[in-house]
Amino acid sequence: MSQPTALPASTDPGQEWNAWRTGRHRSLTSPTGNLALVETRWLPPGEEPDAAAARAGQPQSVTVTTLRRSDLVTGEPEHGLRLWDADAPAIRHFEGVSAFPYDPAWVLEAAYTPVPGARRVAFEHLRDNGGTRELVVPGDITLTVDGRAYTLSAFDDDGTLLLVFGDPTNGDTTYGAGRFLFVRRTEDDSRVVLDFNRAFVPPCGFSDQYNCPMPPRQNRFHLPVEAGEKLPLFRDGFPAQH
Repeated sequence: MSQPTALPASTDPGQEWNAWRTGRHRSLTSPTGNLALVETRWLPPGEEPDAAAARAGQPQSVTVTTLRRSDLVTGEPEHGLRLWDADAPAIRHFEGVSAFPYDPAWVLEAAYTPVPGARRVAFEHLRDNGGTRELVVPGDITLTVDGRAYTLSAFDDDGTLLLVFGDPTNGDTTYGAGRFLFVRRTEDDSRVVLDFNRAFVPPCGFSDQYNCPMPPRQNRFHLPVEAGEKLPLFRDGFPAQH
């Protein structure tokens, strides 16, 4: 019988996490990163966005993009413009994002059960004054944490499962409105991985021009999730909420 082939040494998870942190900083400070968003402008009903016209007269550092959403009452499409400034004050004053030390104990495997059809779950959004928007949740994520069973709802974010969760650290050591986490699929369609070391501050933690979904009741943990990003840090007294 031949000897088994030795498997290559796996990459150190702590090093991978450090690389993720570096990539996050690069993304946040990019010309269209979270820190660069200086204005979200919603247009009157029926008006189509004109990015070129909005770009006219703006500084060279400004980029204009379009976006759309559904009206909370009528369901009709609403169109808008976003202005991004590569030289935004938030970028110039940004120091980084504080984070808990990497902890392998917060890399959790969970069961995933797809739900047939386009099931929608109501998510309250930060700037909708208590209103909710329905997001597609393609399956249930079930796991037990500290002896308590959870069934989590992660919505479809352009083909990736995005978990919006809350825990007792919110508003104290971490961002008050909760944090985000991309769910990692595995080769087994019935299993996923939740690496809370990669939990991150949502876009609205870097610019008040975002309207972020908030954690639904089922996504709120009873114990502190002391892993992942904590809070954005700025120099020279620059306000965290701007």
